[in-house]
Amino acid sequence: MISNLANIAPGAKIGKDVTVEPFSSIYDNVTIGEGTYIHPNVTIYSGTTIGKNCEIFPGAVIGVKPQDLKFQGEETTVEIGDNTVIRECVTIHRGTKDRWKTSVGSNCLLMTYVHVAHDCFIGDNVILASYVGLSGHVTIEDSAILEGTAVVQQFVGIGAHAFIGGGSLVRKDVPPFVKAAREPLGFAGVNSIGLRRRGFSDEKVKEIEDVYRILYVMNNNISKGIDAVKEQMPESEIRNQILSFIAESDKGIIRGMI
Repeated sequence: MISNLANIAPGAKIGKDVTVEPFSSIYDNVTIGEGTYIHPNVTIYSGTTIGKNCEIFPGAVIGVKPQDLKFQGEETTVEIGDNTVIRECVTIHRGTKDRWKTSVGSNCLLMTYVHVAHDCFIGDNVILASYVGLSGHVTIEDSAILEGTAVVQQFVGIGAHAFIGGGSLVRKDVPPFVKAAREPLGFAGVNSIGLRRRGFSDEKVKEIEDVYRILYVMNNNISKGIDAVKEQMPESEIRNQILSFIAESDKGIIRGMI
């Protein structure tokens, strides 16, 4: 059902069984997938694509131009996957010519007042709790969780299945499968409970714990820890995933707890 009080531009593409409630505005060059529900007072700007069966709550603003002084009006986009829930007053900005888009994956939950800045890439099954703020160019891999009021500095990466404690200031990359908390942000163990909830076997969890025990507990710097992991741990998909993330980190990864 599309309300007569909604403002939908002629160039918008609205899928089957989409609901748009009163006082929402959908601009030209917007695509809304079938089964998506848009509550009142939502604003969706040009260049936005939203997948199937999403739900967007009042006050959300999606696809507005970025807060970047280098932005020169280039045609950039926001892309949101299927089954994603965007709660009240979330803001998601278009990309710039750095990445040309801002993307949010499928099956994500963005709680109230989350801000996703330009050129952020968010994977599938990610949860951002209320008041999380992502600066530009942040990458969050699949199944990561950020608790409320966490703030992420620009160009930072957060690995798959990582868990960030509430109120954290994330200035360094957070490798996959770990918990991070306190100030300054540091390694707080492996996210073993979350991993088991997502179907990781005890054997896989133990392997992850062994890698991070060598990296953070048995060695006093990361470079020595990496060498020790390569020497002591047999090559595997998980070991390689962790080491590849660290090797590709531009900002450096979080340290162990002091």
